[in-house]
Amino acid sequence: MTLVLAVDVGGTTIKAEVTDDSGVPVAAGSARTPKGAAALDAIAALGTQLIKEAGPEEVVAAGVVLPGIVDRERRIGVYSANIGWSSLPAGEVLERAWGIPVAVDHDVTCAGWAEWATGAGQGCNDMAFVAIGTGISAALVSGGRLLRGSTGGSGSAERTGGADRTLGASWTSGDSRQPGEIGHVVVRPDGPPCGCGARGCMEAIGSAAAIARAYAAVSGTSVVGALDVELAAAHDERARTVWDDAMSALADGLTVLTTLFGPERIVIGGGLAQAGDFLLKPLTTLLPERVRVQPVPALAMAAHGMRAGLAGAALLGREQIATP
Repeated sequence: MTLVLAVDVGGTTIKAEVTDDSGVPVAAGSARTPKGAAALDAIAALGTQLIKEAGPEEVVAAGVVLPGIVDRERRIGVYSANIGWSSLPAGEVLERAWGIPVAVDHDVTCAGWAEWATGAGQGCNDMAFVAIGTGISAALVSGGRLLRGSTGGSGSAERTGGADRTLGASWTSGDSRQPGEIGHVVVRPDGPPCGCGARGCMEAIGSAAAIARAYAAVSGTSVVGALDVELAAAHDERARTVWDDAMSALADGLTVLTTLFGPERIVIGGGLAQAGDFLLKPLTTLLPERVRVQPVPALAMAAHGMRAGLAGAALLGREQIATP
C-alpha cells in the first residue's frame, strides 16, 4: 500500500489527510490557518502529525494546495490576500520538515482536476469547475487538458503600486499567471467594492461572503454565512432580494465564462454549493436566458463536495510517484 499526504490550505482552516491507493483516508486532521508566514508552521505541524499516525515509512509523497497566486514549479505561494503571505517557500520548507517529495499547486485548479478525473466532470473534454465560497475562482479543462497557466521566472510578490488590495498593474513582469480568476470579472460596474480594488466584481456580489455582508447591510442583522441568508429567504423579503441579486451576478459571470471557453459542463463547488437546489435551480433558469453564441452548458454540483481540494491534493501528491 502506497500512502500520500494531501493538504488543502484554506483561509480559515487547514485540512489534511493521508490516503491509500484507492483514495481512502487512513489519517485525517485539521488546524486553524494562522495569518501570514506562520501558516507554514501550522501546515508543517499538521502534516508531521498525520505522517506519524499513518506510519512514516508508508507515506512517500505529499501534495499541498494553496489559495491565491501559486508558482507550482518553484513551489511558492506567491501571494494570498486573505491569509496575508507573499513569496511563501512552501515546497522547500515542507519537504525539509516531512522528508518526502512535496508538490505545490493552486487549490481550485486541483479541486477542478479531482472533479474532472473522478467526480462530476468525468467524461468531459471541456468543463469548468467554479468554487464559490469566501471568493470565487474557476478551474478550466479545454480540449481534454487542464489549464494551469504559466509560472514566472521571478516568483516574486513584489508590488510596485504600494496598495496591498490592488494587484492589477502592480505585479512585476514575469510573475505567475493564474487562469480562472472568474470572480474578478466585473458584472456590475457601479457595484460594491471588491478586495481586488475594482467595483462590481462577480465575487463582490455573488460569493458566500458577499451575500452575508449584503444581508447584514440591509437588515442590520449579522449572520454567520450565506446559508443563513438562504434560510431567511423563506420568510424575509430582504433576504430573497439579496439572494436573487447574487444569483443574477453569478449567472452573468458564468455567461462570460461560457462565452469565452464553451464548457459542456460547469461543476459548482465551494461552501455555497451546500445550498443545493436553492443555488442550482435559479442558475439553471438564468443561464439559458443570457448565453447566446455558445451552447448552454449543463450545471452540476461537485461530487467531492467540500473534499474536492483534498482529493485534488492527493492526485497532486500521487502524480509524483505515477511514473518510475
